[in-house]
Amino acid sequence: MALQLGATREAFLAAGTPPDKASAAAEELAAFEGHQSGIEARLAQMDARLNHMDWKINAIMAVIVLMLGSQFLLWAKVGEISGQLSQVLARLH
Repeated sequence: MALQLGATREAFLAAGTPPDKASAAAEELAAFEGHQSGIEARLAQMDARLNHMDWKINAIMAVIVLMLGSQFLLWAKVGEISGQLSQVLARLH
């Protein structure tokens, strides 16, 4: 005998459904409930993976911002050195 929802079978029987059809309907509902539970478990697993990926993306974005900031500071220093170099070259001429 397959898995059945006892209360569902009893409700079908109380409504006047023949026992064989009540059993078949209860089995079908139980199978659907099991399938739905499997889907919910997979969705929970996917949600956990997405949360993990979200953390990784945020960390990568933070590293990119730090790299851009340090590159900006580097170019500012290069510009400063370039200005000083041009002043020294101007004095030599």
